[in-house]
Amino acid sequence: MKFDLHTHHYRCGHADGNIRDYIEAGIAAGLKVIGISDHTPYFASAEEQPFPRIAMGKQELKSYVDEVLKLQKEYEDRIDVLLGIESDFFPEHASLYQSTLAAYPFDYIIGSVHSSDNTSIFNKSRWKNLSPAQQIVHKENYYNLIRQSARSGMFQILGHIDAMKGNYPAFSDIPAEQAIEDTLRTIAECGVAIEINTSGKTKLSGGWYPSDAILERALYYGVEVTFGSDAHVPSRVADEWDQVAARLKEIGFTSWVYYKQKQKQTVAL
Repeated sequence: MKFDLHTHHYRCGHADGNIRDYIEAGIAAGLKVIGISDHTPYFASAEEQPFPRIAMGKQELKSYVDEVLKLQKEYEDRIDVLLGIESDFFPEHASLYQSTLAAYPFDYIIGSVHSSDNTSIFNKSRWKNLSPAQQIVHKENYYNLIRQSARSGMFQILGHIDAMKGNYPAFSDIPAEQAIEDTLRTIAECGVAIEINTSGKTKLSGGWYPSDAILERALYYGVEVTFGSDAHVPSRVADEWDQVAARLKEIGFTSWVYYKQKQKQTVAL
């Protein structure tokens, strides 16, 4: 059974198309389940929409939820439309995000670290003039945030857990094996899933998040996995789903999961 839990639309300011476009693309791709998961507003900011090219404004959240729920009913005989959202994780604002999102009937929440050491993880300039030792610290700090996000209890899914390599492929070669091992162990203990996210192909790193090496260790620790295209254009819905399923089987996974009303649904590979 095909599903895709990570899609965006025009409200975030950096995606094309409306929610209906993504649902229709999901149907055309043979999906049985599609999750809509646009970026949360920046709740901790005093501004309504401090970064209009990154995330929706705070007042847009209710209309987003209402639109997904309306389309959920409209399409219920054709595809299962799930209400999701992708939430940034800022430890200092976690309680605010948690309480704000708790007011809405999300089927699942994806927790993603997009900023570490006060800099976007996709900012290539962050690596300039860093010594090898400083690079290790940056990588370890990133994985520390991911561990904190797993422990927070806020999320069913953790998004693209090695996406820091996106615009800096050498990230993968920075030695921080213990940080990754500790992170995967923590994720397993907390019962949170990680996504195989196929949007890496849109960045300098190419490929998927996370790497095969991380997926192999995730299997060892018993971490559950899910699928997300992270589509920002409708044509990328379900992108490389079949290839991901085949690779997971080769690695040794026998199932993956999605979430409905925050309850885990297990699907055989």
